[in-house]
Amino acid sequence: MLFLKLFLLFSLCSFTFSHDADFNPHLLPRPLIIQPEDIETQFEKFDDELNLHCTSWRFSVEANNLSPWKTIPEECLGYVKEYMTGRGYKLDLERVSSEAGVYAKNLELSGDGKDVWIFDIDETLLSNLPYYIEHGYGLEIFDPIEFDKWVQKGMAPAIEPSLKLYEKILDLGFKVVLLTGRNEKHRSITIENLTKAGFRRWDKLILRDSEQHGKLTVVFKSEKRGEMVEEGYRIVGNSGDQWSDLLGADPSRRSFKLPNPMYYIP
Repeated sequence: MLFLKLFLLFSLCSFTFSHDADFNPHLLPRPLIIQPEDIETQFEKFDDELNLHCTSWRFSVEANNLSPWKTIPEECLGYVKEYMTGRGYKLDLERVSSEAGVYAKNLELSGDGKDVWIFDIDETLLSNLPYYIEHGYGLEIFDPIEFDKWVQKGMAPAIEPSLKLYEKILDLGFKVVLLTGRNEKHRSITIENLTKAGFRRWDKLILRDSEQHGKLTVVFKSEKRGEMVEEGYRIVGNSGDQWSDLLGADPSRRSFKLPNPMYYIP
């Protein structure tokens, strides 16, 4: 960021020298006097423009207009860090949870135990932010080996607004299905982590087995939703941080997208 600001300042100075009305190639240019407030104003304009650029980028990510992408823009590292660790991310999570809760409360259950709410796990129920803080908030290319080491620690904290929604969904009488792209080998540690984080009840936990390895997430989750529908279940709600959690065949009656500008999963 400092380099970009200094580059901008140098460019301004060069422009001023080269456009001197009395320019003489045999004379040194008159000294350029820049007031401190002028420099500060230029830096503020630069910061505002960068903030607008990164906000526009994040909007495109959340609206699924930017797929596919592998890493966050390098110039937006500070923006993503501030968003994920600041009040903005928390407010967005709370808004999603609140709207989902209102929708769920107004639904009339059939009473036959077939009304299902699906939850994704990573960045939906459990936060991997501690891992991504150490890996550039999505600036680094995703490393599945390193991420598996993090998963095996079972230390991911609960996303608190999601935990509140989760408990409300259970209290209202919905069946809860956890549908995750995690590998079947992580079943035990995932259950341990979920339980430790406060998610103590669910009806089914679906992970990828060896047959699903290599499938796009949107295909894998579509197939699993299709199996539920064939069994007579009605998917009335679905919460996930990736569009691949929500789109595809047999979608939920209504879906709720949680914010995640750190990574994209097709």
